[in-house]
Amino acid sequence: MKLIKLTSDNTQQPGSRREELLNGLNRVQREAAAVTEGPLLILAGAGSGKTRVLTYRIAYLIELGVAPHNILALTFTNKAAREMKERIGFLVGEEQSRRLWAGTFHSVFARILRREGEHLGYTSAFSIYDTDDTLGIIRTAMNSLVISQQQYAPQAVRSRISSAKNQMVSWQEFQRNADNIFDKQAGLIYQEYEKRLKLNNAMDFDDLLLNMIRLFEHKPDILDAYQERFRYMLVDEYQDTNRAQYTVVSMLAAKYRNLCVVGDDAQSIYRWRGADIRNILDFQRDYPDTKVVRLEQNYRSTKTILAAANSVIDNNRQQLRKELWTANDDGDLVQVLKCRDDREEAETIAKLVVDEQVHHGRKLSDFAVLYRTNAQSQALEDALRRRNITYAIVGGVSFYKRKEVKDTLAYLRLVVNPSDGESFMRVVNEPTRGLGKTSLEALARFADAQGISLYAAAQRAEQIAGLQKRAQNAAHTFAEFIGRFIAVLGQIPPDELARTLIDASGLLRMYQEEGTDEALDRWNNIQRVLSHITEYTAREENASLEVYLQDIALTEDAENSDEARNHVTLMTLHAAKGLEFPVVFIAGMENGLFPLGKADTDPEEMEEERRLFYVGITRAEQKIFLSYAERRYRFGELSFPMPSRFLGEIDKKLVQQFGGTAPAAPPATGVGRVVKQPFTATRPASPRGSQSVMFDDIPKEEYHSQIEEEPMLRRGMVVRHEMFGEGKVLSVSGRGANAKAIIQFPGVGQKHLMLKYAKVTIVSMS
Repeated sequence: MKLIKLTSDNTQQPGSRREELLNGLNRVQREAAAVTEGPLLILAGAGSGKTRVLTYRIAYLIELGVAPHNILALTFTNKAAREMKERIGFLVGEEQSRRLWAGTFHSVFARILRREGEHLGYTSAFSIYDTDDTLGIIRTAMNSLVISQQQYAPQAVRSRISSAKNQMVSWQEFQRNADNIFDKQAGLIYQEYEKRLKLNNAMDFDDLLLNMIRLFEHKPDILDAYQERFRYMLVDEYQDTNRAQYTVVSMLAAKYRNLCVVGDDAQSIYRWRGADIRNILDFQRDYPDTKVVRLEQNYRSTKTILAAANSVIDNNRQQLRKELWTANDDGDLVQVLKCRDDREEAETIAKLVVDEQVHHGRKLSDFAVLYRTNAQSQALEDALRRRNITYAIVGGVSFYKRKEVKDTLAYLRLVVNPSDGESFMRVVNEPTRGLGKTSLEALARFADAQGISLYAAAQRAEQIAGLQKRAQNAAHTFAEFIGRFIAVLGQIPPDELARTLIDASGLLRMYQEEGTDEALDRWNNIQRVLSHITEYTAREENASLEVYLQDIALTEDAENSDEARNHVTLMTLHAAKGLEFPVVFIAGMENGLFPLGKADTDPEEMEEERRLFYVGITRAEQKIFLSYAERRYRFGELSFPMPSRFLGEIDKKLVQQFGGTAPAAPPATGVGRVVKQPFTATRPASPRGSQSVMFDDIPKEEYHSQIEEEPMLRRGMVVRHEMFGEGKVLSVSGRGANAKAIIQFPGVGQKHLMLKYAKVTIVSMS
């Protein structure tokens, strides 16, 4: 439907402009957009146009005369917030849109805490720590407390602390309630972790929510000011909110109660990370005068796909009833693929991708392959590579997680926030400056004893007993180096400061002098960061490193993918939420895998698994394929699983099954039986799409594999590679499983290959 742009220079009367605005919606959407006062629950089924309703509702409020800065819209991704503001700008003008408060919970509250953080003892330049940074502090805290990292995994401790924060449990309460040895130790680490965060003038992602609540609890006048500011609130994906998010929203909405929440309980799939479905299920209990509007018309999928989704979700007991319907065609039946094993499953999916391209003219970007666990991607990647099908995995390592990129950002963060101990430790010896582990431990002990930051300790390095003169000079020189840039922060453009700082740091020179292909990649990545800061500086009128670093810290991995490329998309079912594709495959439809085995003994877990399946089905626009294997290797053992119970919940009239042969062994009852036998690992999948396995593609996990003896290659031999064709061996190094070769392929270039994984055959000896 065509959007009608309504701006302040429109000659229509205000009333007619509002009416024309609502004409862009269907009847139920219009009803939801026109409810402006009091609590409103919009139950938005998959593909029902909830973003459109939110956008028009905000535009309608502005047309009614509500000031944009009195409206707060909270989303779960920066991308959703940007799209919302762009659409609102089209409807009511960009000037109005710019004044609107719209963003993720974390970005909006970070913005407020920059202004108000001093009331909690933070400066406005506080750092925001990501998961890697917090893991570093937890390790430091464990070392300080002499708690073994072998006995208590830092990652597990971090997860436990984050879970406690999501439930608004302080370290004091956590320690009081600890009833096992792990929680007792985690409680001690939690206390030390919080102390070090405060000392570093830093917050983790959870703190951005908790500190908002603390601020409002301790400063009622500030809460009142923001209640006045945000008289109208809208929350997207309300079913995904946790307790802390629920609490802060409730506090802000308490005065005027103009709270509109949009969500779908049937798509609540993040229980494992703290989301509480009760927030949306109990909304009417919290606000008895709630107006409920159900968006049930789906614009995305065929009638058959929606009927399949409805027949599955109807088995859940905890839900707010609704029935998706569509005016679209019936479409194809749901295709269920029975396969001998996971290899045949992957090959069948790859073949169907090709068939759909040939017979229906589809692009690779029309396809998504979804799976329950990341481990399932290996066979799928191999099959796609064998057919030279380009693919991309959503949810891989973010650009900003790479070591050299994190080092670059840490230098910048340290200049912005000299109290940032994690950034200090990351770069103080990168490149090497003669400060070894012992010297840095002495520096840290001095900082702890004096109650000062590591940067301040380095400024006073000559006072540190036991620190050798050379190390004292190195620490003091580094502090002076950082100090020169702190002195000019805000006086020169961010891009100029960043480029000068990184050039002077020696990072670029270090990788340039190393001279390897990997080092060149790292050098290029640093240059990309610096170029990105230049682009940001040119784009933003009031550009600052503080804001740039905040934006980077809040950037979500899913938003870094290159959507313009034509490739098949591979991802977990969790990563697929919010996306849509013409053709969807869901692989691994087996009991024990999907649903996971733990759901058998936990009814709430089973209902969440079913909601996850519902999400997967409703990603499909035109066709959906569901596949299962009669045998599959899992955890190093061959199992014979039963088809997923969810397949049996789909109305039989909607299903067509084909493919496969009789199982190699009869399955047992329940989730299937397991046959213990040696596990032969196939070649580990590359995370880079249709490429050969390079040195850094080799997985860190140990594989118990049976590798055939490879013929010894020599320089000058001509070999054939399954993807790159014929090439000449330039050099060979290593022996046995560690053998490597550099091979020149005409038209492709040099490739560094691990012979253990890269299958090559000898064509000629010279």
